[in-house]
Amino acid sequence: MRLALKTLTYASMHLLVAVAVAYALTRSWRVALAVGIIEPMVQTVAFNLHERAWSRADKRRAEKDQARVSTEPPSPAASALA
Repeated sequence: MRLALKTLTYASMHLLVAVAVAYALTRSWRVALAVGIIEPMVQTVAFNLHERAWSRADKRRAEKDQARVSTEPPSPAASALA
């Protein structure tokens, strides 16, 4: 419940800030409301693409690390412990 309320209040704040900035720049309530409604939608798509790119990068890094670990010879310290 707290997460839902926090999400709702953040979305409301985001809308208010976007409308206020757009109004300050344009002095038009119609444009400000349009920007305030459209901008979060575009931001949501951009965030999704951003997360996918980072997820792919993390996956590539993990694969590279796994390949490096599997091809490295054991360290002398590891051999001494065995």
